[in-house]
Amino acid sequence: MPDQSIGRLAVVGQGYVGLPVAMRAVEIGFEVVGFDLDKDRVELLRRASTFVDDVSDAQIELALSSGRYVATGDPEELAGFDVAVVCVPTPLRDGAPDVGCIEEAGRMIARHISPGCCVVLESTTYPGTTEDVLVPILEAGSGLRAGSDFHVGYSPERIDPSNRTWHFENTPKIVSGIDAESLRVVREFYDSLVDRTFAVPGTREAELAKLLENTFRHVNIGLINELAVYTHGLGVDVWSVIDAAATKPFGFMRFEPGPGVGGHCLPIDPSYLSWQVKRSLGQAFRFVDLANAVNDHMPEHVVTRAVECLNAHRKAVNGSRVLLIGLAYKSNSGDARNSPAVAVARLLDKLGARLSAIDPLVDPAAVPTYVEMVGCEQEHLDGADLVIVLTDHDVINWDLVAQRSDCVLDTRNRLRAGNAERL
Repeated sequence: MPDQSIGRLAVVGQGYVGLPVAMRAVEIGFEVVGFDLDKDRVELLRRASTFVDDVSDAQIELALSSGRYVATGDPEELAGFDVAVVCVPTPLRDGAPDVGCIEEAGRMIARHISPGCCVVLESTTYPGTTEDVLVPILEAGSGLRAGSDFHVGYSPERIDPSNRTWHFENTPKIVSGIDAESLRVVREFYDSLVDRTFAVPGTREAELAKLLENTFRHVNIGLINELAVYTHGLGVDVWSVIDAAATKPFGFMRFEPGPGVGGHCLPIDPSYLSWQVKRSLGQAFRFVDLANAVNDHMPEHVVTRAVECLNAHRKAVNGSRVLLIGLAYKSNSGDARNSPAVAVARLLDKLGARLSAIDPLVDPAAVPTYVEMVGCEQEHLDGADLVIVLTDHDVINWDLVAQRSDCVLDTRNRLRAGNAERL
């Protein structure tokens, strides 16, 4: 690790996207200021305590001990940056994108812009945000001109929490700029962080590429989820169908059904695209709308199947002890944002089920109060009227689950045999 700083980087937002950027930048020699409005998050970082699946306590401790990483909630500490990267949330509000956090980040950064510096937006958003929303704020707050005085670009995040194959460094990074010189500077910066960059003509193309990536996944998951609903009614095993189709070496890509979609990206990003098409062209993006309808309905389908499983054992949902395995939105992650497993729990609670859950990765603070968190132990499996597999973490003792559960609904095909009903 270099002893001298190779530049000063400000990363606005220290969550699932911003923290990996900050850690990688420290590793290669940048002096990094990690800014976040969440005081608790800043305090955790200062104690070298992680809350992100892909960043360890040891990485944060190493960054702090290097003297080149500071976690702060003070905007004044952003001063003097060479590059600023914006990694803030972009939620939906009443079906429309909320870019308020981008606007606020722009106002904070603008006060510290100096000639020759570079600002990059990584937050997922609709095409035009960088040039139509962020740039005017940066220019108004700095008194300088984007392009001629400082550089601006967009590089969409591609973080896939808990992915053991593709991580920040080896995932190709899309880069763009508002002009040729901005693109050069943005690409030079990311070339120092990752193995490969891919330049696109402009920021709108980069913004739309991110939405296309997630819309592609969302639509294909919706297709498989709807197929799973119908194949069950037809008495066909959807998993066997997928296994068979996946033997084709061309023209098919494997997607699997589940209890729905979660995290920050899939439940939100395709709706950004649908909203932009509707606003700009006055037309509906029908594939997105249909995928939303199918995937949003999957927790209800899981509960319908749960009712069927209990009925087969002459039991009602009301008063039954239902054990949920996994509350995160994906396997081997502690991220429960927009998790369909939590949606399933909410629906079962309304029907009167007595709920417990096994998930050693999810922060108990993110778990609804009506769900009792328990360990993967024989007594909890023996005592359940129904076990529902919602997230297939590798740390779960699946052999014990298979041996000690009399009534199982497996939405992830983890058990693959025995007495488990599948989605």
